[in-house]
Amino acid sequence: MNQELNQEVATVREHLMQQLETAIDKAAVLRSPELKALYSRIAQLPQADRAAFGNALNQLKADLMRIINTHQDLAQALPDLDVTAPFALNSEAAKRAGLLSADLGSSHPLMSELELICDIFATMGFSAVESREIDDDWHMFGALNFPEGHPARDDYDTFMTEQTDEKGKPLIAPAHTSTMQHRVLKHYAADLESNKPIAVVIPGRTFRNEDVDARHEHTFYQVEGVYVAKGVNIGNLIATLKVFLQRYYNNDELKVKTQPFYFPFTEPSLEFALSCPFCKMQGCSICSYSGWIELLGCGMIHPNVLSAAGIDPNSYQGFAWGVGVERLVMMKYGIEDVRHFESGRLAFLRQFSASKDGLNS
Repeated sequence: MNQELNQEVATVREHLMQQLETAIDKAAVLRSPELKALYSRIAQLPQADRAAFGNALNQLKADLMRIINTHQDLAQALPDLDVTAPFALNSEAAKRAGLLSADLGSSHPLMSELELICDIFATMGFSAVESREIDDDWHMFGALNFPEGHPARDDYDTFMTEQTDEKGKPLIAPAHTSTMQHRVLKHYAADLESNKPIAVVIPGRTFRNEDVDARHEHTFYQVEGVYVAKGVNIGNLIATLKVFLQRYYNNDELKVKTQPFYFPFTEPSLEFALSCPFCKMQGCSICSYSGWIELLGCGMIHPNVLSAAGIDPNSYQGFAWGVGVERLVMMKYGIEDVRHFESGRLAFLRQFSASKDGLNS
């Protein structure tokens, strides 16, 4: 093999060895375009040079493989690393700090409260179905009576992915757990024929393009509720929510009120407000001195939504609601900033026990 070919292999060798030093995925070097280009050169060389050139390339690849395998063996020999730990495992600092014992762990307050919410609704006859964190355009909008181009779609500040569904529409990070409503109605529709109501709560994590501040987060938890049967009316909706809130806040004196609103998937649609549990309607900073706290959106399920799920709206009626879990918890414990929940601050999290007793005194 002539000197020019030797130099060509040597140049690529030096370049790939440098790549190996910094590459996180070392095996990716074997797929480098420089190495592929050298192999494609073999067919272009004179017959007399091909064997020597091929041997040189095989030797280069063998050297690269040896380094890659050595690196992988070393990586497998390293102890597991907990990147969330404030100190190295088993270090003296960790032992002194006393932060790594699993005995000191507890459920996140949102998870404890979400479990309590579902338990209360379970005693009221509701089953629970978990929501999704990625969904399609149909379940986010179409099945909920949002036609194509409807301006109400813009109100949800939706995050969309580059990945698309079978119709070519971007997949969506759900802005509300209502994306599960169509699935729940279809799945339990057969129960209506045997005079069993559809009674389901849907907890899940939701996402919106929000400017983060003390009252707004781009990621938050929500509980959707769906109830369908014969003869259901708006009084049933208000009574259901009032009973839940009285149990959740352990206060039988709470009052509620509603006012008209607009959602495409309910008709009529309501905003649901709760008498302030902190000042007993005398006025305070938490309720903006109004005595009332706007809590959730709700309404009677739109006939188009029932029809889309194969349920006859002339025979069955239903109601639905959606409430933010963080808002419920903030009111319950007087938490002033929603950002505390996702901050990872131990000083905040340690106020909550693992026993569902809520905030420690």
